[in-house]
Amino acid sequence: MVERRPLLTLLAHGVMILGVLIVAFPIYLAFVASTHTASEIMQAPMPILPGSHLWESYQAALMGTGAASSSAPVARMIWVSFVITFIITFGKISISLLSAFAIVFFRFPLRQLCFWAVFVTLMLPVEVRIGPTYQVVADLGMINTYAGLSVPLIASATATFLFRQFFMSVPDELTEAARMDGASPMRFFIDILLPLSKTSIAALFVIQFIYGWNQYLWPLIAATSEDMYPVVIGIKRMIGGGETPVEWNVLMATAILAMLPPGIVVVLMQKWFVKGLVDTEK
Repeated sequence: MVERRPLLTLLAHGVMILGVLIVAFPIYLAFVASTHTASEIMQAPMPILPGSHLWESYQAALMGTGAASSSAPVARMIWVSFVITFIITFGKISISLLSAFAIVFFRFPLRQLCFWAVFVTLMLPVEVRIGPTYQVVADLGMINTYAGLSVPLIASATATFLFRQFFMSVPDELTEAARMDGASPMRFFIDILLPLSKTSIAALFVIQFIYGWNQYLWPLIAATSEDMYPVVIGIKRMIGGGETPVEWNVLMATAILAMLPPGIVVVLMQKWFVKGLVDTEK
């Protein structure tokens, strides 16, 4: 029997509310700044209530009509981010599923060595191998293209390891039953393993979507024109430097727009994400 203590319950809720306020307050300030003019934001103290210039700020951001350092419209940058993110996300999940399936259900020489060779790549992040990776992408003529911005990032040892662990928990009786029914390996993979893996796929989709959306270093090197900048780089370019004026209202509007897609993905897939992480049937 669980003992209920009103004081502890009140304290727990108070701590959670305080945590939410600490996290949400900077986002609220960014939204407020996006509804004022640049001159109003620079006043001391800064306004803490929304202003009347919301439409002007977001229109300037989406259409790229501001005087900031980067003139590329945010709508274009968000589209580039979407394309890159979906290629990275679906590429990582697809490759990881197939590689884990091959390692677990096929018997071939040096099978474990292949798995550990994949797993060891966790110690070689993009930042470590960025020079050779850039050389390969440049030799293939993929600089400043969607493929060049996304393909070098689609391999994932972590996802391969997670799917391998899940596939190893699939009962041997299920595999034998599928074999006796005449199911081919790919039919077994599509009809049985994929439905069983849907919660894991959903959890990894959320993680990889945020990973792809927040990429900064590799697109900064692989993109050479403003029309191929993702929104994360666009925000940095808008800050400018030196004598360049910074339109903080447009910059904050861009930041709010950049936060919306990953936020929507997390909210819509929250149930599947949590289930994929704590599902006791795995």
